[in-house]
Amino acid sequence: MRTNPISTLLSAAAILVAAQVAHASDITLVGAGGVLQDAERAVFFEPFAKQAGISFSEDSYAGEQAKIRAMVLSKNVTWDVIQLDHAEMIVGCDEGLYQKLDWPKIGNPEDFLPQAVQPCGVGAFAWSFVFAYDQDRIVDGPKNWVDFWDLKKWPGKRGMRASARLTLEAALLADGVKNEDLYKVLATDEGVTRAFKKLDEIKSQIVWWTTGAEPIERLAAGDVAVTTAFNGRVTTANQNGRHFALVWDGQMYGQDYWGIVSGSPHKDLAEKFIAFASQPEIQSKLPEKIAYGIMNKKAIAMVPPKAAEAMPTAPQNLKNAIPFDAAFWAENDADLTAKFEAWRAR
Repeated sequence: MRTNPISTLLSAAAILVAAQVAHASDITLVGAGGVLQDAERAVFFEPFAKQAGISFSEDSYAGEQAKIRAMVLSKNVTWDVIQLDHAEMIVGCDEGLYQKLDWPKIGNPEDFLPQAVQPCGVGAFAWSFVFAYDQDRIVDGPKNWVDFWDLKKWPGKRGMRASARLTLEAALLADGVKNEDLYKVLATDEGVTRAFKKLDEIKSQIVWWTTGAEPIERLAAGDVAVTTAFNGRVTTANQNGRHFALVWDGQMYGQDYWGIVSGSPHKDLAEKFIAFASQPEIQSKLPEKIAYGIMNKKAIAMVPPKAAEAMPTAPQNLKNAIPFDAAFWAENDADLTAKFEAWRAR
């Protein structure tokens, strides 16, 4: 049977158009990788795609805001929805890197904890920056940030985040700064000098990490004796058979947000995703997958008691806790990051 060339061309064109339409309905969702993104995929990404009848692609992000800036400035935006920490969201919103949200499309702001409602972000979850050690290797480990620095009593490498944020705070807490004075001290030149001087004490023993999965992997491998980490990663590791001690004393807690990259090629779908992920019956499932707090007040009431106990916002875990000051870091991040990188390079 002979093929009609015109018919063939029309069929090829139809296939191409169909492929373009299918591609146009895709969305790129960006999380923070590792077990956190596994939880986000199970709770948010896959259920949303199924409900919306679309496909999605994923990427992960570890705070490289320069990458977002390059996308937006070049008008070559390939990401739609992104998970952001509070300070990044504030800075990026001011720069126009993230879309101002149309809150009526997302939900009722009164249903959320106050800090969850931002011009360019919707609170996704509350996290805690803690430290951990392997109880199979250390029987009676460090109990606070002062102990974390004690290399004589607890010898071994220390895992620390390769970021000025949270690392400088930990150093000052280890040097005896009171919780209520932490950001007052860090706001002074003397306080910054004091933090770096404290870090000098253990610099030779520090193993730096950049992604949330790394400290757990290094702790499991025995590469570090004690490491800073995010609480949900530690709890998930223990649920998978590890015996990591999670030290809540002096925890620093904050929030991450869902935001939309300016110039998102699928802005309407991005808004629908955030609205979906913010529904109480959806958001309430997250703590059962990973032990982070949630920001929708109605969702909080739906979390099973056992899962709620492991959240950073549980009353017993908030004793001696310090709220992360996102506004401070939005103002001081560039300066302190430059000093931190110069110090690391010495």
